[in-house]
Amino acid sequence: MSTWQKLLAGVAGAGIFVLALMFSVVLFAVVATVGLAVWGWVWWKTRDLRKQMREQMERQRQGQGASAEPGAEGLVIEGEILREGEVEDMPGDGRQRRPDEH
Repeated sequence: MSTWQKLLAGVAGAGIFVLALMFSVVLFAVVATVGLAVWGWVWWKTRDLRKQMREQMERQRQGQGASAEPGAEGLVIEGEILREGEVEDMPGDGRQRRPDEH
């Protein structure tokens, strides 16, 4: 290649690099703007849900509990319900049960 061809190739390569850099900056700005708009929309739409969750957590901290359903008493650990109360031995297998269970 001659000197002029090398110089022209260098200038063309630099021009392509500058165009690619400009395109990537514009693309990044568009993606960031769209992402920020979507985040703001989701934040705005979920504000009531977040408020309800904060109020529920505050009620739980105050000991009122979050559920007013009948039978929602007791502590559930891995699917087992632990209740305070009297238990009686079941004949045969050594398990215990509450007097009101059948």
